[in-house]
Amino acid sequence: MINNRSLLIVGGLAAVAWLASNSLYVVDETERAVKLRFGEVIEENIQPGLHVKVPITQTVRKFDTRLLTLDTDTSRYLTLEQKAVIVDSYVKWQVVNPTRYYEATSGDEMVAVRLIQPRVDESLRNEFGRLNLQEIIAERRDDLMTGPTQELDELMREELGVAIRDIRIKRIDLPDDVSAAVFERMRSEREREAREWRAQGQEEAERIRANADRRRQVLIAQANERAETLRGEGDAQAAAVYSQAYGQDQEFFSFWRSLNAYRESFSDNGNLLVLEPDSEFFRYLRSPSATSDAE
Repeated sequence: MINNRSLLIVGGLAAVAWLASNSLYVVDETERAVKLRFGEVIEENIQPGLHVKVPITQTVRKFDTRLLTLDTDTSRYLTLEQKAVIVDSYVKWQVVNPTRYYEATSGDEMVAVRLIQPRVDESLRNEFGRLNLQEIIAERRDDLMTGPTQELDELMREELGVAIRDIRIKRIDLPDDVSAAVFERMRSEREREAREWRAQGQEEAERIRANADRRRQVLIAQANERAETLRGEGDAQAAAVYSQAYGQDQEFFSFWRSLNAYRESFSDNGNLLVLEPDSEFFRYLRSPSATSDAE
């Protein structure tokens, strides 16, 4: 009896343990879950925490809702002008609708990847196909991927229950023939811009030079006018001084002027004057005290 009772107790405890382990389940903080009954979803988007289910008839599928990375294959796309570019990209995606995700992929991440990748490839092909090569090179890569990210996010939420958080371009390469053509076009464009800048610079230099020459002429004219004015004023003052000095002693002034005339006339040995001996010019040589009246 004791052994039978012990067996019953052990069996009961085992049954309770089995019932508890199959009735209780925990959803982690990084997960969301759905509850199934014979494969049919009966409870959606179960939040983190401890939950209860009916053993045997009910099962639980948990899905990682952290941000996941899909490293896509390097692909070759054609631009608007039918130039090839080789693009290496990756996608950040996340499960946001566990029920839709389970129905579309049976909860298999690899199935989700196989469904997402061609959609990304198609979206990038369309985006690069509407741009020319110059726009692709010139635009920022983040701005380039804004449109495809938004469009693909809306589509994937509806089809797979996943959100496309970001599409990033790791590298854009050009085939050798395209690279040579692009570099040549870029060089031609830079040379054209350089010629334009040089022409503008020369035009500006000519304008500045012309303004400087005009200003120089104006300043010279103003300076000459000022100089003539000052010279005239000086000559007037000198004449006034001479007149005043002459009025104070006319005889001395005449004598001083004659001496200056002699000095200027005989400053060179080759100078020759042909004059009458009694010429007025020699009156101070004949007699320093001579006057015109005396002569």
